[in-house]
Amino acid sequence: MFYEKLFAPGKIANLELKNRIVMPAMGCSLAEPSGEAGPRMIKYYADRAKGGTGLIITEITRIDDETGVGTPNQLSVTNTHVVGQLSRLAETLHAYDTKLFVQLHHPGNQTPSRLIGGKQPVSASDVTCKVIGEQPRALTTEEVEGLVKKFVFGAVIAQKAGVDGVEIHGAHGYLVSQFLSPHTNKRTDKYGGSFEGRMRFATEIILGIRAYCGPKFPIGIRLNGSDYLEDGITEEDAIAQAKYFEKLGVCYINVSCGTYDSGATIIEPNYFQEGWKKHLAANIRKAVSIPVIAVCNIKHPAVAEQLLEEGFADFVGIARGNLADPEWANKAKKGEDQLIRKCLGCMECFRILNDGLPLGCTLNPVLGREFAWGDEKLVKNGAGRTVAVIGGGPAGCEAALTLAKRGFKVVLFEAKDRIGGTVALAAVPPCKGMLSEFIDTLEAQLAKAGVEIRLNTPATPEAVLATGAEAVFMAAGGRPIRPNIPGIEKAVTAEDVLAGKAEVRGDAVIIGGGVTGLETAETLAGTHKVTVVEMLDKVGGNLYPSVTMHLVQEIMKNGGMIAKGRQLTALTDTGVTVKDTKTGEEAAIPAGTVILAMGVRAERPDYEAFRAAFDDKLILVGDTARPGQIYDALHCAHDRAFVYGV
Repeated sequence: MFYEKLFAPGKIANLELKNRIVMPAMGCSLAEPSGEAGPRMIKYYADRAKGGTGLIITEITRIDDETGVGTPNQLSVTNTHVVGQLSRLAETLHAYDTKLFVQLHHPGNQTPSRLIGGKQPVSASDVTCKVIGEQPRALTTEEVEGLVKKFVFGAVIAQKAGVDGVEIHGAHGYLVSQFLSPHTNKRTDKYGGSFEGRMRFATEIILGIRAYCGPKFPIGIRLNGSDYLEDGITEEDAIAQAKYFEKLGVCYINVSCGTYDSGATIIEPNYFQEGWKKHLAANIRKAVSIPVIAVCNIKHPAVAEQLLEEGFADFVGIARGNLADPEWANKAKKGEDQLIRKCLGCMECFRILNDGLPLGCTLNPVLGREFAWGDEKLVKNGAGRTVAVIGGGPAGCEAALTLAKRGFKVVLFEAKDRIGGTVALAAVPPCKGMLSEFIDTLEAQLAKAGVEIRLNTPATPEAVLATGAEAVFMAAGGRPIRPNIPGIEKAVTAEDVLAGKAEVRGDAVIIGGGVTGLETAETLAGTHKVTVVEMLDKVGGNLYPSVTMHLVQEIMKNGGMIAKGRQLTALTDTGVTVKDTKTGEEAAIPAGTVILAMGVRAERPDYEAFRAAFDDKLILVGDTARPGQIYDALHCAHDRAFVYGV
């Protein structure tokens, strides 16, 4: 076996687990409007169970419909009508020998009023979450007692459905955490003040569940190893809390950290190192004798194995790793690490979720759509017929893989000496190395799928016709936009800079504050004075806020500048001229090098000739169809290959 510790059987309370891999709770918004676990959610979790995960903990699960809504279409245990479908979920996971825990949750002051019918959010005290920005009201003593009963009722519902146990969400600054933390608990009644007072809310929940569900029903708790706030839970506080809860009878501690106000520590973007918070789990594991689950931004099975070998934890949480690749565990067990699509830390999943949509992933176009777009739904009617793909970027590779799964013989034409397209350039900026690994994974997946790859081979209509292809998927990418303004010939492109084809001399002005512009600026900021010019009033485009914030901070830290609301009007011998988009006032910005990062236009080589040869079987995907990000390219290519010829 490649990873002996990772795939050794484990035990939580009276439950035997087939391995040490836990999929911790992540909001997915895949429940039915009624709060039930419908077919979409069951298929989502079933794919992770089939993929080899030992224990799955549901998304944040609502225990209160009045003030406790965390996301749209959230799983609920507030009413007995959910028991039937929740039992279907449990049965499905058990068929794969995967255990299921329901995470009991209330967001407290970390829910916006729009999710709770305009009502004022509630909390332990009237301390505002800066991210939500809405003043909560402190719960009365009687209301707290009522919420204890709702947590207990939620556990009873889970037990009746045949779920294996429950986890109380006492981390991340949600309601239970708001009582545990001195940052948010300023109460003077029995639920505040002393250490015991701050523990009382969680204590009553645990004792209530034990009283109603019996001594053998497993109860775990998720705790912060640190709030990463000046007046919040410290590492020493976390150890004391863990020891307290062990004595109270919980069967494991799931160690995480952070609150919305220190949010990047909860859900780490790409600039956090793998395993960076392992010490938090180690602190608690040394202090307790019950199992400890560590979530440590784990991407690679080797890192998970090392954490177990070195005694940082008893179980490892593979969260977003299971989103990017539901077969993470099975591939690790077989030693097929290179076939795992590893989380990029791009935060696209949470950007989508925060927009009120079901979960999505840059690298996994099926995530959140398993019920309709999973491999089981593929029509395998290829019968060895040939289809050509032009371009080995992410769109071309995804189209090729999907077509190969359907039984087509795929011939992929790539003009360069390696696949990857512009992903190879996107991997150049700091903290973007996971994109290089993604290219390695694509190469391994294409080889396993039997796709014929012709490198250093530009696709011509004659060459494609010679393969006997019945259809062509054109994924030729895009070319950088060069606006028609005076002096534009003096500019170089961000792509050429990142590829090392263009030399940057002196101060640099980068035109465009999207992801490419910001990452190019970050790359240059340590060696050049950089100014980013963006026509809009914000930079970062659709990037998740914590990613944009980091990029801007890195640029500014190195002396760079961000000029928003400025439109490029001309290039001169000494720099650029820009116009204020509101006032029309013009200003000059000196520069030795002007770099264009204004997006791309679709590239469609020999389009008319291909259209004449293949008619409606010429299919455009990726930037060739509509310029966008990697997410857009993979989803477009997957879907069009999925339905081709059906």
